[in-house]
Amino acid sequence: MKYLVMVRGTQADYDAMSGRATPHAPAWTEVQLKAMYAYMSWINDDLTESGELIDAEGLAEPARTRLVARGKDGETVITDGPYGETEEVIVGYWLLDCASLDRVTEIAERVTRCPGPEGLTEYPVVIRPLMEGADDIGAA
Repeated sequence: MKYLVMVRGTQADYDAMSGRATPHAPAWTEVQLKAMYAYMSWINDDLTESGELIDAEGLAEPARTRLVARGKDGETVITDGPYGETEEVIVGYWLLDCASLDRVTEIAERVTRCPGPEGLTEYPVVIRPLMEGADDIGAA
């Protein structure tokens, strides 16, 4: 079955990774960033070797977001970021093909162990199965 595994964060987390501490996130050092990227590369390499990795990407900071919506008058409303400092967004994902929910949960648990600076906000990793068809709607 295919799963989307998502990591969450905020604009403050991106700022902190650029070395700018905020009240919501401690500044990362270059050594800490390299350790984080090495850890994520290790996970990606392992998933590639096992044949479970379909795709994985980090996403640009929320400040570079564009929202497109339909206004009450029916007209399109386009808004550029940024989000508020503490609003959580998806910051990266893996698209995986795993044998079971238990297996993808094991992978998500590994993601939660990613190194970072002391005081880092730890967000839960989100697992969402991909729908395989209309019969999946409302399935438990």
